[in-house]
Amino acid sequence: MSRNQLDQATSPYLLQHKDNPVHWRTWSPEALAEAEAAGKPILLSIGFTACHWCHVMNQESFSDAEIAALMNENFVCILVDREERPDIDQLYQNAAGSMGSRGGWPLTMFLTPKGVPFFAGSYMPKDDRPPAIGFRTVLNDLSRTRREQPNEIAAASARVENLINEHWGRTMRGQLDASALDTAAIHTGQRFDIFFGGITGAQKFPSVPLVEMMWRSYLRSGAQQFLQLMSTTLDYMLIAGLYDHVGGGFYRYCNDERWLVPHFEKMGNDNAQILGLMTLLWQHNRNAVCEIRIQETVDWLLREMKVEDGFAASLDADSEGEEGKYYLWSESEIDAALIGTFVQKFKQAYNVTREGNLNGRNILHRHGSSAPYPQSDADEALLKRQRELLLAARDKRVAPVRDDKVLADTNGMIITALADAGSAMSRSDWVTAAIKAFDFAVKVLGDGDRLSHSWRAGKRGHMAFADDYAHMARAALALWEATGEERFLDRAKRWTHTLNEYHWDGVMGSYFTTAHDDEPLIARTRALYDQTQPPANAVMVGVLARLFMATAEMAYNDRCASLLHSQAAEAQRVYISMGSYFNNVEYAASNLHIVIVGPQGSAKTRELVQAVLGRSLPNKLLTVIGPDQALPPGHAASGKTMENGQPTAYVCQRGNCSAPITNAVTLSQLLQLPQQPPQRPAGTRPQ
Repeated sequence: MSRNQLDQATSPYLLQHKDNPVHWRTWSPEALAEAEAAGKPILLSIGFTACHWCHVMNQESFSDAEIAALMNENFVCILVDREERPDIDQLYQNAAGSMGSRGGWPLTMFLTPKGVPFFAGSYMPKDDRPPAIGFRTVLNDLSRTRREQPNEIAAASARVENLINEHWGRTMRGQLDASALDTAAIHTGQRFDIFFGGITGAQKFPSVPLVEMMWRSYLRSGAQQFLQLMSTTLDYMLIAGLYDHVGGGFYRYCNDERWLVPHFEKMGNDNAQILGLMTLLWQHNRNAVCEIRIQETVDWLLREMKVEDGFAASLDADSEGEEGKYYLWSESEIDAALIGTFVQKFKQAYNVTREGNLNGRNILHRHGSSAPYPQSDADEALLKRQRELLLAARDKRVAPVRDDKVLADTNGMIITALADAGSAMSRSDWVTAAIKAFDFAVKVLGDGDRLSHSWRAGKRGHMAFADDYAHMARAALALWEATGEERFLDRAKRWTHTLNEYHWDGVMGSYFTTAHDDEPLIARTRALYDQTQPPANAVMVGVLARLFMATAEMAYNDRCASLLHSQAAEAQRVYISMGSYFNNVEYAASNLHIVIVGPQGSAKTRELVQAVLGRSLPNKLLTVIGPDQALPPGHAASGKTMENGQPTAYVCQRGNCSAPITNAVTLSQLLQLPQQPPQRPAGTRPQ
């Protein structure tokens, strides 16, 4: 008997739908075979736990008996959690775009029994709400078309299949000249909002890879325009509505150009990226607000997002059926929670009014307030204490649902951010948390040199995707850089080998999202574009460059060059979608390896390390080796030793090393100089 089959799922998102009258299936060969046998098309819905409009469509349509009856009678219904199956989401989001749909979540796709799309949409209200067409209307119209005009569906699916094959089968190979980075940065900067920061538009996303591109361009060129764009963006991100001023952490995006009204979901991968960006800026100028936000964001991760020693995927935007209810405050609630603490000071600083700024309630923010940031040290201490009181009061509310899946890619990003921030700010406890998360991920997701993508409640999910290996390899290298432990370098090499063995596309010269031994979809995709996180084919440019610097093995350099050039034409066509690619290209081209030779426990060694960590050097790899250790043969610093028995630094770039440096101040001053632009085409071997 047909029924809803989600009761055995582990995904919190799928379990939210287990009591629907819809006869949901999970994505599987069996579900597609069922559609084939029944001669029915597939209704595919893709969403995730923290998605507000997914909840709305669930409440309006999927919980409605009449709508469910239409779905069950005419379609085989499949529900997918995009965080569990990013490969399916990537394929059908791209297909939706080729069909003229905006995509996004929930993604609503109608497929042939073989999985080929013929109609695409996103959120749909249950009934017509002009100009929006209702879900009921779409179900009836498509059911009628299938019965009366099946050739139209066949023709539509054939057109879409051709578009899919053309997109993923086309070459994107090209060359990058020495001006490619600057050209991409200038064109990207022209898309920024000079008044409020971020990419110009009605909605504001953090777009961290593009903001990082502005920062790198400033460091590379010294052009103040790039600094201004980056600074304006961070000003709004850090003190306006994108940030949770009570509990720490950043929301997904803002619905307005002034960064005031957020969409209240919190994602682990977003916060990892922003944490890394703030660390880079803090290393440059010891920015006080960055320091506070770094500390508060890490506190939030460790307080609210831990799953054993790993990290959860996200927090929902909704609680008690209302978006943002957990995070909003009426003036009377503020008065009650802060009674006896000079509440008026808080209300001035955080723009609290009786009328509120969102449906009669207040989004706390500090931009443009009558008590601008920062106040005196005494006032800031008071405000901190008041925020702690509000957090205690908020903890008594019904909290948003936490999606406690442990995802390999998200955990890799968080581990990298914690390791980098902990090293830069001398917080060994953060580095320790990163190590514990790494070891936990290896334990629950690892099987030899293979990984699973997700883990929850003692169960592993689908086999890992390219993003998982890329971000976990990047995390391993960040921990190797932070600790010097060879086991992390070994892990990075082994996961890179797995990627090369199971995911490499020898024709196009890049990595497929899925492994060769995974269940096939209608097309095999490659992650190229920045979505909710940097894609594998961008991240691996940097990973391979780091492995080449660490090992001097030309195989890594050659694979890096192949990967880099395989995307070059596409990157120069859609630069705004490939910021992570350009950032990693710059890393690979800079080839900046700082080697410190000295005893690990020596104060002088530590001074040299701190001189490096005290500079914003997004392109550097730092290696500390003992006097009795040796770099691999062929490395530019191979054979370099301590000078006059003192811990010594060597700054090596593109195959050439500086004279020995034993003074930390001298090293810091050298690293302050503008880095020279690449003297050779990116990704080629050093001369």
